[in-house]
Formats: sequence, structure tokens, C-alpha cells
Amino acid sequence: MSVKIGISLIAWQNDDLPDLTAAFTTEGAMEDADKIGYSGVERGRRMPADTEGLRAYLDRYGVSLCGGWCSGNLMVASLDEEREAIRGQVEQFAALNAPCIVYAECSNTIQGDIARPVSQRLKLNRAEVMAYAAKLSELAKWSADTGCVLSYHHHMGAMIQDAEDIDWLMEGSGPEVSLLYDTGHLYFAGADPVAVLDKWGHRVHHVHFKDVREKVMREIRAADGSFLDGVRNGVFTVPGDPDGCIDFQAVTDRLTAMDYKGWIVVEAEQDPAKAPPYDYSRMGYEHIVNICGKSGLKIER
Repeated sequence: MSVKIGISLIAWQNDDLPDLTAAFTTEGAMEDADKIGYSGVERGRRMPADTEGLRAYLDRYGVSLCGGWCSGNLMVASLDEEREAIRGQVEQFAALNAPCIVYAECSNTIQGDIARPVSQRLKLNRAEVMAYAAKLSELAKWSADTGCVLSYHHHMGAMIQDAEDIDWLMEGSGPEVSLLYDTGHLYFAGADPVAVLDKWGHRVHHVHFKDVREKVMREIRAADGSFLDGVRNGVFTVPGDPDGCIDFQAVTDRLTAMDYKGWIVVEAEQDPAKAPPYDYSRMGYEHIVNICGKSGLKIER
């Protein structure tokens, strides 16, 4: 079994809080990612939009496309409308052999509103999530038939945020709906990342490694802060940071036991003035290499 290590460029290019990363370029981020040793990057908004332009861009830096965010609107759109809305990205990712689109419902999320505390996020009941999951299954079947897996991203501030939401989504959807497993969002949501992996590991297709600074998380919750307040104040960090609190060795042990063969992607948005992106991204990479070695999880370079 083997995994590939990728990274999201959000540490250098934060689309939600662009002022944080105004001093950094996508080209510089790509150079850093390649220099550190990452095999792939998730698609960023400042990369070329056309497929061949993006292919040439990735080739220039010697990295693969290892997924990318897709803002979903399936709660308010018809299935046909949503297919047409995301068709271009699905077809592009299929052409570039990306492992998945990283799909999350954004029609009702508060994750991008710095004035809305995470405590105000929309919490649906089981029947509502199950109905959504059935509709999502049809979208995922179409995406797979088009050549690209749909991996659903649970996210702070969104309607699928905590372990209960994930349970309902997975129970109500078919196997075509895979799970993007994000350690940091799970921990911030009050879930046990290892317990979620134990329960739904057979549906996990894509993995984000993100650590949490527990002190900052507690401060954000006590102040009834927003998701973006958390980001700005450093709630997230990379694996290997002594300030983090997640046991990534336990996670990689589980990935080995379940014969996981996909990508492990570092995604840790934070203030680059406090956490230099190159240094922290290298820290995350080196920590993953170390714990994968201890778990017997081979890294494909």
C-alpha cells in the first residue's frame, strides 16, 4: 500500500482572508511546494482556469493536481442545474486525473462570514440530511460516470459539520458519495477524528491533515467567534507543530490498517506573519513522512 503527499496552497493564498496572504504569490507557493517535496497541490483560484493551461502550469512545477474545492448549491438547485454548474470542474479534473472534487454545500454555510459565529451554523435534522444525501448520491453517480469521484467535505460553519451530521450523510447516501476526512475540522467540531475514521474509513477517499491549537479553539468558542476569527487567530496549524493537539500517528496507523491508498493533503490556513508558509509546510511534510514510516505506510513520490 502507498500514499501520496499533497498540499493546499491556502497557507500562501487564502481566498477567504486575502489580506493575510497579500505578500505571497501562487507561483512562489508552487515553487515552495515542489522544493519541499510535495507530489501534488489542490487547485487554487489563482491558477489557470483552462484545462490545458492548468496542465502546463502543474507540469512546470512537477506536481499533480490532487483535488480542489467545489462550492455546492444542491440544497437550492435542481439536480440538472447543479450538474451543469459543476460540469466544467468535473470534466477538467477528470482530464487531469485528479483523485476527486472536494465538494461541500455552500448555499447555507456561514464559514465565509466573519461576523457570524460558528454557533449560528445551520443544524439540520436527520430527515433533512438524509433527503439531501439521496439527492447528493445522484450527483455523485453522474460525477463518477464523468470520470471524477465526488468526495464530500464536512466543514466548520456548514450544515455537515460534526460527527452526527457525517453519520446521517453517509447513512443516507450511496457508496458513490465518498468522504473527505479532515482531522482539523472534525476536532474543531467536537468530534474524535480517530472514532470517525474507525466508523467511516471504508467511505474515505481523500484525506486532509490539519492540526488544531486547542487553546485558540477554546478562546474562539468562549468568545462565540466565527470560523474566520479562528483562522485569523491561528486555530489551525500543520501536523508536527508542538502547539497542535491531534494524534496523527494514531490516524496513520488506522490508514495503514484500512489499506488506504489515496492522498494525504496538508491544509492549514493561518497568518503567514506568525507562521511562515514554507517553514510550516515543510514541518507538516516531514512529520507526515516520519509517522507514515512508523505506521508502515509507504509514500509514493
